[in-house]
Amino acid sequence: MESTPTVVALAGSMRDGSYTRTALRHALDAAEAEGAETELLDVREYDLPMFDPDEDEPPEATEFKREIREADSVIWGSPVYHGSYSAAFRNVHDYCGWDEYEDTTVGLLVSAGGGSFGSTLDHMRVTARGVHAWVLPHQVGIRNARDKIEDGEIVDEGIKDRVRKLGEQMVEYAFIEPRISSERAEADD
Repeated sequence: MESTPTVVALAGSMRDGSYTRTALRHALDAAEAEGAETELLDVREYDLPMFDPDEDEPPEATEFKREIREADSVIWGSPVYHGSYSAAFRNVHDYCGWDEYEDTTVGLLVSAGGGSFGSTLDHMRVTARGVHAWVLPHQVGIRNARDKIEDGEIVDEGIKDRVRKLGEQMVEYAFIEPRISSERAEADD
């Protein structure tokens, strides 16, 4: 490992008993066990107005953006709302751009009250790529989250393993430098 990576998780849920926030904490615990410094950024702790590019940036946004920019990898977490991510997540994300995310490793985690989460992960992946982030192929979708997370603990072993793997990969790939082509493609040239 090049140095101690900083892994930040962005919790995009406003709900007190958020399954997303709980799962993100578990992912950060796994990252910490791998030697990372970790921090949970909770959208509830930032008093951000709806993003408006014509308005001066509020101090809370400047601080939030600094924390994202200084992270080596960032886990995005959101509940599933109407087949996509939460408005709270989107608003915070709208304040960020290439300066915060270019070539930064991003991991994705979503929790659904019901059974569908695929489109939410797709939407998050597209917006991450839009700010030039490098998105991990491994992602976590939790369907029927109320049956998988109880009293702050992940009770489903399969989900627990996927969340742990996400935290570990956030450390493993924190310093990745994405290449346009692979070594094999270069050798073929």
